[in-house]
Amino acid sequence: MVYAAFRSVGSYIPKNILTNEDLEKIVDTSDEWITKRTGIKTRYIADKEESTSDLGLKAAKVAIERARINENDLDMIICATISPDFFCMPSTACMIGKKLGVSNIPSFDISAACSGFIYALAMAKSFIESNMAKNILIVGAEKLSAIVDYSDRTTCVLFGDGAGAAIISATEKKEEAIIDVNISADGKYHDYLITPGCGTNNPCSEEAIKEHACFMKMKGNETFKVAVKTLTNDVIDILKKNGIKSENIDHFIPHQANYRILNAVANALKLKDEQVVMTVSKYGNTSSASIPMAMSDLYEQNRLKKGDLMLLDAFGGGFTWGSAIVPFSPFN
Repeated sequence: MVYAAFRSVGSYIPKNILTNEDLEKIVDTSDEWITKRTGIKTRYIADKEESTSDLGLKAAKVAIERARINENDLDMIICATISPDFFCMPSTACMIGKKLGVSNIPSFDISAACSGFIYALAMAKSFIESNMAKNILIVGAEKLSAIVDYSDRTTCVLFGDGAGAAIISATEKKEEAIIDVNISADGKYHDYLITPGCGTNNPCSEEAIKEHACFMKMKGNETFKVAVKTLTNDVIDILKKNGIKSENIDHFIPHQANYRILNAVANALKLKDEQVVMTVSKYGNTSSASIPMAMSDLYEQNRLKKGDLMLLDAFGGGFTWGSAIVPFSPFN
């Protein structure tokens, strides 16, 4: 029987740092207000000439190298993003493939907001277990600074840029296999976190541009309440379904949205501090890139070891959400 294994992870962090003190000069806010409400101290911003695919490419190269394969071994590229290079086409995945020098393989984007990396993981697992691919590159890449309104303090303090990538490969060893992935959605909350303009519902126009409709809008309090409840219940369900206790998890790696959300979920699961991976203070919310970026940090600190059991959890616009139980299974 063929299983899907999580072989490697890589990330790319842009060089420009945007601090809370910098934001104080742009919008009516303060370091104290941002820190208290979000836990965020800094976020990284891509250069103007850097596209989302450029960020994804750099993360992908790291993941490929760490997996000890090469670009020609890839059978598919899946990119999760809400800030693609182009509005409709070509996909950011196609652009990453072009820049990698890879052709003649399926390459496509998915839009699941902050849950995108887990959605991509679920798809990669399915493609491999159905014998349609052996090595799949999944990427979460975001240049959110391009779709953030820096006059709106409810959103501009939250988001940053970055990319994370992973190689998911076929294995016959069950102990290496991704144990489970759960994904779901509920569109009735669509207006809680939304980019309201420049799609077919509200086409691009002078009025839409004037109203900043191409930027993200969020109902913060409402989103917070639904996120905490949904994330907690989803993780409880996937652990129960697979007969795994929270104390057996080596690393809980949630989407890095907001310290208060992460802390509430961790407390509900009765997780110890050393089990919880938090990078939100450093990177802010990088949407689909946040989980692989946090995971890559863990790896680079030599804290992610072969066989370690990871619990992933994410929630994003749509609303979408997902969780996964994944052993880290590098080739050696």
